[in-house]
Amino acid sequence: MKIDDFPNEIAPFLIPEPKGDLVYECLGCSGIYPIKKLLYVCPDCGSVLLITNRKFDELKKTDGATWQKIFDYRRMLNIPALKGIYRYHELIGPNIPIASVIYLGEGHTPVVEANQQLQQKAGARFYYKNDGQNPSASFKDRGMASALSYIKYLIDSKLAENIIAVCASTGDTSAAAALYASYLALEITSAVLLPQGKVTPQQLSQPLGSGARVFEIPGVFDDCMKVVEKLSENYSVALLNSKNSWRILGQESFSYEIAQDFEYDMKDKVVVVPIGNAGNISAVMNGFLKFHMLGIINHLPKIIGVQSEHADPVYQYYLEPDSDKRVFRPVSVKPSVAQAAMIGNPVSMPRVVSITKKYNETAGQQSVFFVQVTEQEIMDWGLLANRNGHIACTQGGECLAGLVGAVREGIITDSECAILDATAHAIKFSGFQDKYYTKTLSDEYRVVSKQELINTPILMMPDNPEKIPAQGKPLGEEDFRVFVDDICRKIARELELSDSK
Repeated sequence: MKIDDFPNEIAPFLIPEPKGDLVYECLGCSGIYPIKKLLYVCPDCGSVLLITNRKFDELKKTDGATWQKIFDYRRMLNIPALKGIYRYHELIGPNIPIASVIYLGEGHTPVVEANQQLQQKAGARFYYKNDGQNPSASFKDRGMASALSYIKYLIDSKLAENIIAVCASTGDTSAAAALYASYLALEITSAVLLPQGKVTPQQLSQPLGSGARVFEIPGVFDDCMKVVEKLSENYSVALLNSKNSWRILGQESFSYEIAQDFEYDMKDKVVVVPIGNAGNISAVMNGFLKFHMLGIINHLPKIIGVQSEHADPVYQYYLEPDSDKRVFRPVSVKPSVAQAAMIGNPVSMPRVVSITKKYNETAGQQSVFFVQVTEQEIMDWGLLANRNGHIACTQGGECLAGLVGAVREGIITDSECAILDATAHAIKFSGFQDKYYTKTLSDEYRVVSKQELINTPILMMPDNPEKIPAQGKPLGEEDFRVFVDDICRKIARELELSDSK
């Protein structure tokens, strides 16, 4: 639709102008710093930052119902910059002109309700939000669209040039960073650090295909992160991990989309997300808080963060019920099939602590919960989900296992409906499925393949194995007829088909 086709009271709001007063705010010392240059941690105390809009209250001059109409009507626009996460421009990057926005097709991923059979097995009504249908096949594109749009804004404003963008990754971050950086290949060079042997072949192929410089480092993700942090402290580079608070802003769009898809009715809703570096759960909570502050939603949904027992520092922290006695301790991770969440020292932990406290206070009750699951549960529930029409990665399996655990613990009631984060496409982690089916998963995963979930191809050979077609060597007409009849009969027997004649 064109602007002239929209109602007069809404049309002036549809194309946003740069405004707002965004600053970096330190979660440690409460210091405030301008956004005219890239900052990842507080220059004074070293704590992580959040980006806040000091003119946020001006957005409250527009009532919640009008904001709903603005976002709903923007759905109909054919302006690329507003098709993705910047549909919510006023909340994600109000200072960024839409001419600086990078849109590669990210955001507005489908929400798919589980079938009745799977909901009965899980014990709750639920949907998957398929973030694996983002351009690089993971939710990381949300944060990268925000971070790279900000960098383009700096370039367009002559505040930066010849940028080297770096990140540490378990796979998905590097794929997204390399993809979005490659779109700005004349201005940005991309480099990614990966833990050697800890990234699936599918994920490794992505940054290589996007032209990034890929460096494999011995150890695990946390070790790569330390190297990247050292690089950002000593050299002029753009850090694209979730320590970058622009990433958090972009990932808030996940919450906005859920609210919009459910007609802004968040009563009796539960959002389940896996926790790795803890940036995503921080963003999800912050997004719902902003919508609530503007009256766009009237209820805050429950938030459930899920961690594997092989990488569970956030879960361990919240085991202590007394907030004054909680002490964060990094953990040494063990191999996990939820590879993207295999992080023992999440950089966004201070964000989780701060935003969780605010979220519960705003809700007037505990509304943020943390659940631990086993590797066996992650694999089994993930495979079961995909056998019922979904495309969930192992982190999506982790979410479904967490949902089942939350139902078992009484965190989720019969009246509530859950939305689960399938953070990446199932294809990215298909190697774990293959190993499950062939019973070749290493013992360190502590996963036993269940026969009822195993699915492997069946080779069908004719009675005469010497009379088979091959490329460049077709069978004669009679031999081919015999071959087809033979194979057809054997497949019919395997499928227990009855003769239709």
